Amino acid sequence: MGHAPEPRFARVAALLADPTRARMLALLLAGESRTAGELARGAGVTPQAATSQLAQLEDAGLIRARKQGRHKYFALADVEVAHALEALSLVAERDDVTARWRRPAYQPLKRARRCYGHLAGELGVAQLKMLLAQGHLRESAEGFVPTASGEDWLRQLGLPLPTGGGRLAYRCMDWSERQDHLAGTLATALLDHYLQRDWLRPGQEDRALRVTPAGEARLLPMLEP
Repeated sequence: MGHAPEPRFARVAALLADPTRARMLALLLAGESRTAGELARGAGVTPQAATSQLAQLEDAGLIRARKQGRHKYFALADVEVAHALEALSLVAERDDVTARWRRPAYQPLKRARRCYGHLAGELGVAQLKMLLAQGHLRESAEGFVPTASGEDWLRQLGLPLPTGGGRLAYRCMDWSERQDHLAGTLATALLDHYLQRDWLRPGQEDRALRVTPAGEARLLPMLEP
């Protein structure tokens, strides 16, 4: 009697089991493209070792590479990979979650972080709660649709409603908060807007987002009234 074929996710699981590759993917989960050198520094390995690890991740379809000038930039292959990594984070952090997120090293990530281009953490959850409480979004079969008041709010913010490919707005379970934050092209446009206004600033070595003085004056009152 022959064995059943090996599940296709077994190879992916083996790749994720390596700490170096896992750290690289965690860095890319922020949604920004990074060079091999940046990923090597973030993972604590040599550039040569990083090149080998990145080749394996690219071959497995977990990341994609784009050459620009003299540099090659790496990013997660697509949003499905990002959601899979977030789901694994939720499973991995199920034990004693509250105690872990009280640790000083985890606090910046818990407060605000990137989740593949949109806002996550306490501020991400607060953003979705605010949009629903103010009646700016309504549930639909595809996720969320902006209401008339939501479109007015976006105009006042100086942000056009995103058009084009990808789902506009939907729920994404938050890794640290165990509540939903907003995902989709609208969520990405909102975070880009906050960054352009310098209300939030990204960290260099992790996914954490720091609230600036301007953000304390403009963003926090909006998200945490």
